[in-house]
Amino acid sequence: MSDLDGVLQDHVGPGGAPGAVGLVARGDRVEVAAVGSVDVEGSAPMARDTIFRLASITKPIVAAAVMMLVDEGRIGLEDPVAPWLPEVASPCVVRTPDSAVDDVVPANRAITVEDLLSFRAGYGFSADFSRPAVALLFSEVHPAPPFPQANPAPEVWMAKLAGVPLLHQPGEAWLYNTCSDLQGVLVARVTGRPLPEFLAERLFEPLGMVDTAFEVPPAKLSRFASYYQPDAAGSPVLADAPDGQWSRPPAFPSGGGGLVGTVDDWYAFARMLLAEGAAGGRRLLSEGAVRRMTTDQLTRDQRVAGDLFLEGQGWGYGGSVDVDPVNPWIVPGRYGWVGGTGTTAHLTPATGTVALMFTQLGMASPTPPEIMRDFWRYAAGA
Repeated sequence: MSDLDGVLQDHVGPGGAPGAVGLVARGDRVEVAAVGSVDVEGSAPMARDTIFRLASITKPIVAAAVMMLVDEGRIGLEDPVAPWLPEVASPCVVRTPDSAVDDVVPANRAITVEDLLSFRAGYGFSADFSRPAVALLFSEVHPAPPFPQANPAPEVWMAKLAGVPLLHQPGEAWLYNTCSDLQGVLVARVTGRPLPEFLAERLFEPLGMVDTAFEVPPAKLSRFASYYQPDAAGSPVLADAPDGQWSRPPAFPSGGGGLVGTVDDWYAFARMLLAEGAAGGRRLLSEGAVRRMTTDQLTRDQRVAGDLFLEGQGWGYGGSVDVDPVNPWIVPGRYGWVGGTGTTAHLTPATGTVALMFTQLGMASPTPPEIMRDFWRYAAGA
């Protein structure tokens, strides 16, 4: 693994991802590699400006939007979300995590803004996907990730969520995913503006994230990679073409995974976080907001219970934070996340490193594939 190009080439081609784009920045030194093709047919080479479905690396961006509202005093971290999300004002909780969905007790306290940011509201995926409350969440609220057109408008989505009991009491456990979608609805309702509009004005335009959005307009479809899901052997099977799901605005702009973008767009977002919230001579986030986003908020027991997803990491706001060096690429304080469509994005405040790698082959499970692991080893110099 002498260079980034070689790391990616080892995993691109027949039986693997059709292509990949990687970016590793160490201070002012930026290394970029684009290998393979935008589709299995090889219709065009992968390029630095290829647009990908970001999936769950949308989550840090939406968390930053929530923290902007906290900075402005429009919401507080300890505020109950009920005034803006009345559908979850009085939730019920299953008696035990394995209980039937009608065996419930009242929540012992209100869900707060901080609960949503730290993924401890009681909604989300646990390590055991067979639990009745998790199964109901999948069938009613997250029926077809990562396809945005499967979700109804926010009001309908929230009504469906209100019919699902919490798996744990608020603040008790870390659960994956759903809280980011709730954050997106929260931003829209607090501001009285659609989430795409708020993100475009407050983050994408100031940072020059020109290709990041919840849809790809016709003029950019030629740069939009196809999306594949692996079959039983790991080979790519077409799941979404450039003129498919993301070619029109979604009814539900998913804060959990609805954005598309390029490596350079996410790099601009990462540079803002490394600069403690400043970019282009203006402040987008307070230093304190960035610090809270990139600091682990979980207890050890909560991290252990979420190990299927976290693997030695904790959780800040919108992304993981490296804690336990169980893998060679883990660097204490490294912040970021992975996306189920084959994306990974991290930054390390202590070293000023940014590591981004986008493919168009989805993950088969919460366990990151070897291309991500080898990329992380390279970025960490391990």
